[in-house]
Amino acid sequence: MSAWEWEGRRLHFVGIGGAGMSGLALIADALGATVTGSDRASSPYLEHVRAAGIEAIVGHDAASVPPGGDVELVVSTAIATDNPERALGRERGLREIHRGALLGELSRLRRTIAIAGTHGKTTTSSMVAHALLALGWDPTYVIGGELRRPGAGGRSGTRANAAFGTGDWLVVEADESDRSFLELAPEIAIVTNIELDHHTTYASHVELEQAFGQFLRNGLRCVVADTPPAEAFLDRVGIVESAFYGASEIELREDGSRFVWAGQPVALPVPGAHNVANAAAALTACVIAGAQPRALASALADFAGAGRRFERLGETAAGALVVDDYAHHPTELRATISAARTLGHRRVVAVFQPHLFSRTQLLAREFGAALAQADAAVVLDVYPSRERAEDFPGVTGLLVAEAAADAARGRPVAWTPDFDGAQRLLAQVLRPGDLCLVLGAGDVDELGRRLVGAVAGA
Repeated sequence: MSAWEWEGRRLHFVGIGGAGMSGLALIADALGATVTGSDRASSPYLEHVRAAGIEAIVGHDAASVPPGGDVELVVSTAIATDNPERALGRERGLREIHRGALLGELSRLRRTIAIAGTHGKTTTSSMVAHALLALGWDPTYVIGGELRRPGAGGRSGTRANAAFGTGDWLVVEADESDRSFLELAPEIAIVTNIELDHHTTYASHVELEQAFGQFLRNGLRCVVADTPPAEAFLDRVGIVESAFYGASEIELREDGSRFVWAGQPVALPVPGAHNVANAAAALTACVIAGAQPRALASALADFAGAGRRFERLGETAAGALVVDDYAHHPTELRATISAARTLGHRRVVAVFQPHLFSRTQLLAREFGAALAQADAAVVLDVYPSRERAEDFPGVTGLLVAEAAADAARGRPVAWTPDFDGAQRLLAQVLRPGDLCLVLGAGDVDELGRRLVGAVAGA
């Protein structure tokens, strides 16, 4: 499908307020499609699409689906089959298209850089888009989080999860959670790392590796980490040609990191060794796209990060810094806590909201061990997302809290299921010089904003 064929297309997004869905809606609108949508609740992403002039209704109702037989319903894996809008679509015989398939269509319009990986894909995608923007290439991008761009002259910057550019390149985040990354047709395919996270999709790590191997084979060029495990993975899945990324002379500092990549000194303002790896992957992809290493060396010097990825929210009344992060896997918790340690704060207090009952059930012990790396930990109840508590009897955040207490060697661990209780506890616990991490893929960022007084009535 060419760009002009999007004009006159009628797309109704069921769940338009999601990070990926809202970005696709914005790009479809920019391409000339007539876009509408709905979501169960308001959100910043939903407000973004409304600000673009797209009709987005709060609440799912069959009446929200526009009339006519040419309407296409765009859905994601998170939308249940008994959703009233999907049910009406079946009655009317409307075409239903998965978010991943629509993103696949988009990837065939432009030269595409697709970034996949269990951890770091949002940040790496943001870094690729930021670097190409710094070079003046004006890419189109669709990311599962907001790219935060600094403002000129000290002014407040902008943040967006999608933008329609005039350049040749499209930067997309490739989601393995539901295998939708296999719908993409990238020119450059990046894999940051591979770890089993979505246990309801993949029965084993072998099955997961096979899917990532297929993703790389769908690309014309592939980029992976320069490590023995990565090379062994390529051998197992039959990839014979790839570009390797890596960094050397790494120095982790309170103001970010310094390292050498492709013979060039690079200064990165976001903390953590994991972000050095993300930056090396992003810059390597840009070289393959045709950029010069010397020009790229400073392209991330003002990178402000991605939304909900080590995002500083402000300070509590007591003077503790509050940082929000999307970490929702044990490996990500460890990396984020480790990054926080480099900033030189008195204590690191980790507040964690587990995401999905299935993941909590399988990884409770690993979550606990990761949280035990903090000076103190607070565990909230599970954010269910698309899952139901009745399908997982006995699975609550208490499992993680107990595992953290077992591993903490006397360091304090608290189980406070709801935000109100956590807010009261943290008001007593946090002190000047502390760094409070609010961690999870659910709505725990709301608690973070409460702690810094950014929510009405907090």
